[in-house]
Amino acid sequence: MVDQQATSASWESCYADLHIHIGRTSRGEAVKISGSRDLTFENIAREASDRKGIHLLGVIDCHSPVVQMDIEQLLENGTMSELKDGGIAYQDTTILLGTELELREPEMREYHMLAYFRDLNTMKSFTEWMKRYMKNVNLSSQRVYVSSLEMQAEIKARGGLIVPAHAFTPHKGIYGSTAPRMADVLDTSLIDAVELGLSSDSSMASYIQELDQLPFLTNSDAHSLGKIGREYNELHLAHPSFDEFSMALKGERGRRIAANYGLNPRLGKYHRTYCAACGSILDEQSMSAERCPYCGSTKLVQGVLDRILAIADRESPHVPAYRPPYHYQVPLEFIPGLGKAKLRQLLEHFGTEMNVLHRTSEEELAGVVGPVLAGLIAAARNGRLELSSGGGGTYGKVSGKGAE
Repeated sequence: MVDQQATSASWESCYADLHIHIGRTSRGEAVKISGSRDLTFENIAREASDRKGIHLLGVIDCHSPVVQMDIEQLLENGTMSELKDGGIAYQDTTILLGTELELREPEMREYHMLAYFRDLNTMKSFTEWMKRYMKNVNLSSQRVYVSSLEMQAEIKARGGLIVPAHAFTPHKGIYGSTAPRMADVLDTSLIDAVELGLSSDSSMASYIQELDQLPFLTNSDAHSLGKIGREYNELHLAHPSFDEFSMALKGERGRRIAANYGLNPRLGKYHRTYCAACGSILDEQSMSAERCPYCGSTKLVQGVLDRILAIADRESPHVPAYRPPYHYQVPLEFIPGLGKAKLRQLLEHFGTEMNVLHRTSEEELAGVVGPVLAGLIAAARNGRLELSSGGGGTYGKVSGKGAE
């Protein structure tokens, strides 16, 4: 193991995306059925380190025994190494071993939970316990037939971290799908953070009082290599590792979440209520409609914004003073006119996507891709681009206007 003992006097800024799926193993075995075939453990690490510039990466299908075989091989051949303070090192990136679980309480709908463990042996111990309560332990995001409280106890007994996943989405988010209050389902004192999901932000989540004391994370939930880093967090850590991440969630010894970077919620594919019959996204005036104003159907799927307003216990959002800033940032792949060739030119000049987004001036960008694209990238950094709302599983769109 590599010894990277943390100090209390220093930290560095690290970019972290903590929700990446495994599509296939190196042998071609399916893990996340809807995930890309090239989403192997090694490919994810290489993409994050070489192209994206992500320093801390959460791979959340590591409970799978066939994935664990890949990890063991990479450790044995020296491609990766385990860190003394938790996580697996690959070049400049540290991988946290995580899992996404599906749970369901009686007379409630199912929801997803993320859990992270310090090392591979601990994850394997969790797998041994959990596989007795699952139909197929090798697959991603499978139902575990135990109570939520029992699951929390098992995770905490192994020193794990608990994060409800994409909490507000209608597709298996704990608020969006299961209950108006997390405390109706979970012991909130054992929750380490909440993942907001692509269709919400810190302000929207701050309509709910029980979330005031919990840190927020913004992650990509990537099902392909290109989606890694579409949402991410800036953390202040001595170096990327499990122990440092745990301290950042608690705000200990100078470690902290410094900022969340995410899509404007309007770009999220579950932001607004939509009609399952005709596919229409309901506008602001139709927010409380019981029937689709376009076709009359009652088959409405409640969007994230509308769900939050329905369950809010505040009339307006209250963002605690300690909460880090939430920056709206359009991923490079959403920017009109920035195709693969132009993006390749940017990466050849500036190294990684994080460098393009955070460490490169508009003038430097213009020298590579011209002033129009440089202006759009700069506008994407500060939320000036015009957007149309997403809903019903379809992402919102960037118009290309607003960069003037």
